[in-house]
Amino acid sequence: MGMGTSNFVIRWINFLTMLLAIAVIIFGVWMSTHHDSCRRSLTFPVLGLAAFIFVISIIGFLGALKNNPVLLWIYLIMLCIILVAILVFTVLAFIVTNNGSGHYVPGLRYKEYELQDFSSWFLKQLNNTQNWKRLKSCLVKSDDCNNLSKKYKTLNQYKSAKLTPIEAGCCRPPSECGYPAVSASYYDLSFHPISSNKDCKLYKNSQATKCYNCDSCKAGVAQFMKTEWRVVAIFNVILFVVLSIIYFVGCCARRNAAANHSKA
Repeated sequence: MGMGTSNFVIRWINFLTMLLAIAVIIFGVWMSTHHDSCRRSLTFPVLGLAAFIFVISIIGFLGALKNNPVLLWIYLIMLCIILVAILVFTVLAFIVTNNGSGHYVPGLRYKEYELQDFSSWFLKQLNNTQNWKRLKSCLVKSDDCNNLSKKYKTLNQYKSAKLTPIEAGCCRPPSECGYPAVSASYYDLSFHPISSNKDCKLYKNSQATKCYNCDSCKAGVAQFMKTEWRVVAIFNVILFVVLSIIYFVGCCARRNAAANHSKA
């Protein structure tokens, strides 16, 4: 690739990523000031990543603009670190999310999940007292369980609904308990549970309690995290391919810049 072409491509790519990083930073700052502490904590990694991309983009843009081989070397090293990090994270994400398929219950349109079916990493994170205390407080504040009675006004609507993993695991007792549903947010607990599952005794109709202390709730959260991680992993594969192409163009630009400086 010619020097003019590679430098032009690197300049414009990094100019566009600078604008994108600025937009993400502005959005992250807005998110951190307009949401509760649960969602606010998710913005910090995004802000950190956007700031890192912004710095790399400036270095790459200036290196291509000034035709400076030193800046382009720094740019390529930092880009290589990102590529390695993306590759490692993606491989680990696919390994960690490989387990936990769930099982269907007769008469229901959704799956129920068991905590022991998931990877040891998920078990370690969700069984950590501090981690789960923080996650549970966020679940109580969320609308997942609080809005069930609004979404499903009749018992038939609720029984035929396709609940999410968190709704199925945290908002209701496991099906094996045998508690009859009175409404979408209330179960008749006067019946003796037909299962020895400890979750049956942990479930309460209170909005602040529900099944938030149950293993079924942790399993629902694990399935939600698994789905999210899979989406991120697939996105990372695409990002890895795009960044690899940019890395190749950057190598051409650095080689051309070094050759140009040696002639000078």
